[in-house]
Amino acid sequence: MDLTQGTFKEKNSRAKKMMLWFGIVSLIMSFAGWTSAFVVSSSRPDWLSDFQLPNAFIVSTFVILLSSVTFLLAKRALKKGQAKQTTVLLWATLVLGIVFIYNQFLGFQQIIDLGYNFTGPTSNITMSYIFLIAMVHIVHVLVGMVCLLVVIYNHFKQKYQADNMLGLELAANFWHFIDVLWIYLFLFLYFVK
Repeated sequence: MDLTQGTFKEKNSRAKKMMLWFGIVSLIMSFAGWTSAFVVSSSRPDWLSDFQLPNAFIVSTFVILLSSVTFLLAKRALKKGQAKQTTVLLWATLVLGIVFIYNQFLGFQQIIDLGYNFTGPTSNITMSYIFLIAMVHIVHVLVGMVCLLVVIYNHFKQKYQADNMLGLELAANFWHFIDVLWIYLFLFLYFVK
């Protein structure tokens, strides 16, 4: 396929999708670096090999999975011309994003309650990595929520139709990536000690 062919709309769509994928690949590389550093650091004598992830992280994993489902259903509803259902599902996705972040902070509090802080005399390298990885992921969830708010606004302005939903598709792809990324991070942190 010749990427220089097609209408302006088709070229614009391909360019925006390609930029999203460049961003996703750079995020994959960043998190691969942090998880690699986690593995390398696990040979340190002060490494905690018997830590348990907070229960709130488990809850947040189910919440973010559910948010991916609601975003997928919102996209399907829009394709079917069901504007009201799309609106409800987009708002549900946003609320689930907020619940995810809330549970992440509950998890941080559970770590702090165990006596570990991110930095300082009560910090530990293992828990500092967990704080760092989860916090950077939260930042990306917040970016996804901003994208979602833009999608909700554009949907309210009736900018999307079944044959014109590029912004919603881009936001959905980013949201699904962030969800899959958390599942990877959760499983990594749960099993790699």
